[in-house]
Amino acid sequence: MKKGICILFICLFGGILTHAQSQQDVIKKAVNEQQWNLIDDFKTFLALPNVAANPQGIQDNAQWLMSYMQSKGIEEVSLLTLPNKGVPPVVFGEVKVPGATETIVFYAHYDGQPVDSTKWYQGLHPFKPTLYSGMYEKGAVVSPWLSKGNNYDLNARMYARGASDDKAGVMAIINAYAQLKALNLKPTVNIKFFFEGEEEAGSPNLEKILELYKNKLTANMWVICDGPVHQSSKKQLVMGVRGDTHLELTVFGPKRPLHSGHYGNWVLNPAMELARLLASMKNEKGEVTIKGFYDDVVPLSSLEKEALAKVPSVEAQLKNELGINATERSGALNDALQLPSLNINGLQSAGVGKFSANVIPTKAIASVDMRLVKGNDWLKQQQKVINHIKAQGFYVTDKEPTDEERKLNAKICMVIADKNSYNAQKTSLGNPYVKRIAKAMESCSNESPVILPTLGGSLPLFVFEKVLNTSPITVPIANHDNNQHAENENIKLKNFFEGIQIFASIMMLGK
Repeated sequence: MKKGICILFICLFGGILTHAQSQQDVIKKAVNEQQWNLIDDFKTFLALPNVAANPQGIQDNAQWLMSYMQSKGIEEVSLLTLPNKGVPPVVFGEVKVPGATETIVFYAHYDGQPVDSTKWYQGLHPFKPTLYSGMYEKGAVVSPWLSKGNNYDLNARMYARGASDDKAGVMAIINAYAQLKALNLKPTVNIKFFFEGEEEAGSPNLEKILELYKNKLTANMWVICDGPVHQSSKKQLVMGVRGDTHLELTVFGPKRPLHSGHYGNWVLNPAMELARLLASMKNEKGEVTIKGFYDDVVPLSSLEKEALAKVPSVEAQLKNELGINATERSGALNDALQLPSLNINGLQSAGVGKFSANVIPTKAIASVDMRLVKGNDWLKQQQKVINHIKAQGFYVTDKEPTDEERKLNAKICMVIADKNSYNAQKTSLGNPYVKRIAKAMESCSNESPVILPTLGGSLPLFVFEKVLNTSPITVPIANHDNNQHAENENIKLKNFFEGIQIFASIMMLGK
C-alpha cells in the first residue's frame, strides 16, 4: 500500500473510531444526567401490579406503557390484540428512520411471576419499589430517591416484582430510543417495539398474535431482552434458549388421613411412594434415567464448542455465593445447560413444622419442570416421563381416581400435563448479526461480550422462528443475582443504566 493511501486510511479509520467513541460518551453522559428522571419513571412502572394471572393489572400496565412510549417520541404505538376477551395485549411501537434499509424488533415482556408478599424481606413489598444501597442480605440500608442534579450509587438496587424480569428490559429499550431522539442522534435501522403481556404464563396466545400481525412484524432481526448477564458480570450475547414444559404428579394413598401408629407399616404411604418415584428419575451423577430422555438432542457444532470453551469459569464463585459444596453434575455450569433437564419445583403432602401430625397422608404432589434443548419435542418429553411412571408400576390417569380404579390398582399417579409449553430455539453463530451486535455491545465498554450457544432459562423464541422465519438473538442486562421468579427480586442500577446504553448502541448498528 502506498504511504499516502496508508496515512489516509489510518486517519479515516481513526476518525470513525473517535466518532463512535464520542457517540457512546455522549449517550453515557446523557444517561448519567437523567438518572433521577429514569428511576422516577421506572419506579412508577414497577408500582403497577403485573402478575400474569391478574387481567386488570395487565391492562393497566399496557395502557401505562402506551402513554409512556408516546411521551418518549415513539410515533406509532398500538395494542396488538386478539378477538378473544381477556387475552393480554402486546404493546407495539414503530419508528421509521429515513434512509434505513434494515429493521430490528426489540422484544421484552411486561408481565411478571406470581408473588407472595409474606415471603419478601421485612420492609419490602413486591409492588412498592424500594431502593437499597446494595444487596439486602449483605446489610444494605434503604436509600432515598434522588432529585434532579444528583447521581445514584451504581451498586444500589431496586427491589420490586418485575425489577429485573422484565420491566428493566422494557424501560431500557424505550429509553435507549428516547436518549437518541433527545440527543438528535439518528438510528441506522428502523425500530419496532414488541412488549408481550403473558410470557410468564407460557405465552399461550403468542403464536396467534404473530400470525395475525405477521405483515406488521416483518424485520431483519429480533433482539430479545430477558435474563441475566454472565455470572462474571461480563455482558452476554445469547444465541438460543431452552424450551420449557411442566408436569404435576399426584400420588394417591388412603381416602382419608390415617393414624400413623394404627396403620403405619401396612397402608402404602403416598409421600414415600412419590419420593421413590422421583428418585427413580435421576441417578447420583445428575443424569436423567428416563428412557430416551437424551436421544433427540442435536449435538453442539464446532463453533458452539469453541464459544463454550471461552466462557469464563464461575463455578467456584457460585459455590461460595450460594453456600453449596457440591453440584448435581460435574463440570462447568454452561456445559450442563446445553442438556435437557428435569427438576422438582415443589413438593406437598400433609404438614410439617408446627403443622406436623402423626398421619399417613391421602396424597402427595410434586411439580416437575423440564427444560428442553434443540431437538427435543415437549410433547414427546412429557410422554417419556409418563411412560417411566407406568414402568414403575403406577396406573396413570389425568383426573382424580374413581373408587373402581382404586380397587383395581395398588399405585395411582395423576399426571396433569402443561399444554402451554414450547420447544428450544437456537440461532447459528454464523448469523451475520452476531458479530455486528457484539461489536455494538463492545463499543459501550471496550469489552467483548461472552457468547453463549444457549441460555439456561426459557423463552418462546421457537414461535418467532416458526411463524416469522426469523432467528432472534438475546441481549440480557439484569445482574445474575437478581432473584427473578422469586421473592426479593431486584435490579442493580449499574445494569439498568448500562442496558440503556447497550440498546442505544444496537439501534445505531454498524455494518
